[in-house]
Amino acid sequence: MTKLPKVLIFSRLFIGAILLFLSLFHNDHYKIFAIILISVGLLTDIFDSIIARRLNISTESLRRLDSTVDQAFWILIGISTYIECPGFFHAHYTQLIILFTTEALTYIISYIKYKREVATHAIASKVWTLIMFATLIQIISTCNSGTLFQLFFYTGMITRIEIITIIFLLKKWTNDVPSVYHAVLLRQGKSIKRNKLFNG
Repeated sequence: MTKLPKVLIFSRLFIGAILLFLSLFHNDHYKIFAIILISVGLLTDIFDSIIARRLNISTESLRRLDSTVDQAFWILIGISTYIECPGFFHAHYTQLIILFTTEALTYIISYIKYKREVATHAIASKVWTLIMFATLIQIISTCNSGTLFQLFFYTGMITRIEIITIIFLLKKWTNDVPSVYHAVLLRQGKSIKRNKLFNG
């Protein structure tokens, strides 16, 4: 039972690899497989941390692993979606470059300051993940996205800026920091209350 969180975490790499394989060979049923598998991947992302906290095994190393695999999972999904719908990415390449550069900055800044990857798991970023999921499903289904993509972009920018702010505020590397407010409290040497369901 204690290995279940890790199994769920690594299952996302498997899912991402399957979708990349299907997209490379332009499987006729890619859209159906993609929607189902990405949904399963999202559920594993939600429940791996919940189960880990319930089992009292939500360690720093596990949270770091979770963040790293999450990044790899969504990159694989992004590449797969690009292969299937290149036109959409070409039409929105400026916004995507800006967003992905800002995302990369969060990792660069964290490595420069702490020699570790980002693992803040901020609540706003979790909301952004849900928006990203919905946006990807729409793109995969129609090779297009308008208002939802703009929501994804601007929410992504705001949450990436929040993560960078949290990194600068923290005196030492800390995982599971729900928001900038909580980062300020930690900087002041105060304890913070984390939600056991979402960020405990």
